[in-house]
Amino acid sequence: MANSFAGIELGKRSLMAHSTQITTAGHNISNADTEGYTRQRVNVKTFDPIYRPDLERAETPGQIGQGTSIESITRLRDELLDQRIVAQGSQESYWSTREKYYTMIEQVYNEPNEVSVRTNMDKFWTSWQELSVYPESKAARQAVVTRAESLTESIQQRYKSLSGIGELLNGDIEATVKQVNEYSKQIAAINSEIVRSKAMGDNPNDLMDRRDLLVDKLSQLVNVTTDRRDSDEFMVHVDGQVLVQGSKARTFDLVATTDNNAYSKIVWNDTENDAHFSSGTLGALLELRDSDIRSEIQSLNTMTMNFVDLVNDVHRAGIGANNVSGLDFFTQHPFVTDVNGNYDRNGDGTADTSYIFRFTGTNTLNPQDKVGLEGVMTFSGKSGAVNVPYYATDTIADVVNRINDSDGEVKAYLDRNSHLVLKATTAQNAENPDFVIRHVEDSGLFLAGYAGVLRGSGAENAYDFAQADAVNALQAQFAVAPVLNPSAYVAVNEAVRGDVLSVATGFPTGRGLAMSGDGRAAVEIASIRNSMVMIGKDRSFDEYFANSVTNVGLKGEQAETNMLSQNAIMNDLRDLRDSISGVNIDEELADIIKFQHGYNAAAKFVTVIDEMLDTVINRLGV
Repeated sequence: MANSFAGIELGKRSLMAHSTQITTAGHNISNADTEGYTRQRVNVKTFDPIYRPDLERAETPGQIGQGTSIESITRLRDELLDQRIVAQGSQESYWSTREKYYTMIEQVYNEPNEVSVRTNMDKFWTSWQELSVYPESKAARQAVVTRAESLTESIQQRYKSLSGIGELLNGDIEATVKQVNEYSKQIAAINSEIVRSKAMGDNPNDLMDRRDLLVDKLSQLVNVTTDRRDSDEFMVHVDGQVLVQGSKARTFDLVATTDNNAYSKIVWNDTENDAHFSSGTLGALLELRDSDIRSEIQSLNTMTMNFVDLVNDVHRAGIGANNVSGLDFFTQHPFVTDVNGNYDRNGDGTADTSYIFRFTGTNTLNPQDKVGLEGVMTFSGKSGAVNVPYYATDTIADVVNRINDSDGEVKAYLDRNSHLVLKATTAQNAENPDFVIRHVEDSGLFLAGYAGVLRGSGAENAYDFAQADAVNALQAQFAVAPVLNPSAYVAVNEAVRGDVLSVATGFPTGRGLAMSGDGRAAVEIASIRNSMVMIGKDRSFDEYFANSVTNVGLKGEQAETNMLSQNAIMNDLRDLRDSISGVNIDEELADIIKFQHGYNAAAKFVTVIDEMLDTVINRLGV
């Protein structure tokens, strides 16, 4: 027969199983508000039965049950759902970050109307129109100077605001990189603890909850994916690169650069290769700093540089009431003092680069004339050379428009003397300098002989900035590149501010004197407002102001729309996960009552077995 004490052992197992279930339910309740906690369940199974060979008959059961045993304590978790939340979380934080910062950028452009750059520039043009009507009026000259000062101050203020957002972004990037490194190290350390615990046959549920929570937080910062090489080695990837593998974690470093306003770039600590992030908070911060804010500052710099250059070009040719001519109205700060623009870019003590901003051809052109020539012009572009063909049937205006419609980082127009002007734009690649013409080449004779820009045609006569004295390839007049960020330092010339009679209203006579009542220079400066002067991609100043506000508004709207969409998606996913993994107090209390009744029944069973054994041991035969 079976062991007389088998019932006691069976009851003990039942008591232990119900006790563990009650304890686990209590653990769930106590962690109902714990971030990242996953409710746990006790998995029980029937204990191995006693095998009775001597009773194996059809009318008699061949096995006797031995009660229950605890198989494991597991988390109620959907791994596929977790992976989707991790992947989608980086998109939510990406758009949330962009929406937050574009709210700040929009505030920069939403200036009060009376102090905005657009309003001050309109007043500046109006003051020149008034001066052209009253060229002998000192008050009109003073109005030009005063409104020019207001305009330069508003430009500088916009630059400071945009630059301040850039500095804020740079600080957030540095802080976020530290967070990513810390999370990576913590995940690796927990991986080590989990492996050690599993090796002892345990289920480290709370450790796995902590790891999953850290992965969720990490996914908000960078675009991560997770997988397992085997049952124990947990891995985290960032943009296809291994970030965490088991107990080993890789980290990122910040490296200072001389380009892009000296902002730091992110590299992998072990390989020193550039790190790339397509989404998450860090991806959004990098894109905002290195693309959006940089683009806005470059756009402001382009407008400022072209505005100053065009006004100065006319003002230098004009003459003031005090017979002073050849004077710039706005101050310009050249990047290099060398007259040929030579610059030591690699810092070895020898000039190796030419920083030239503008070429002005020597020949007078009629925009309606046909060029009668064929060839291909080559200019530096965003990511390489850009070819611009011209044909014999093209007019000068056609060729100019084709240059401006290309992706080349050189723009063209005819100046006040009908000479072809080529100007550098800002560079899309942060490694290339702004306002520097990097390459100009012509396979034919349009630039070489017709416009008077290059000395010859073909690759052997091309202008290339990657050498000293590159200007030797030019027939044109040239101007060196300005100091970085002209919108930060633009100001009215001290000579003009000190004597408003120096404001040029007309052009000098053959004897080099000012003619009374001559307002031609003032008219020409005022006409710049609506002239097609190519300010980067924009053809006029009015187009620049319209596009700058529109672009910011549309990008802000895009960020807000996508943020709301991602929030809705993530809320649905989190609600679904909570329905699976979250703790329901009512459900846990119902389970405790059920387990309590089971425990009481098991205890009663033990009592009955105890009484039976007492009868057999102490009372049998009395």
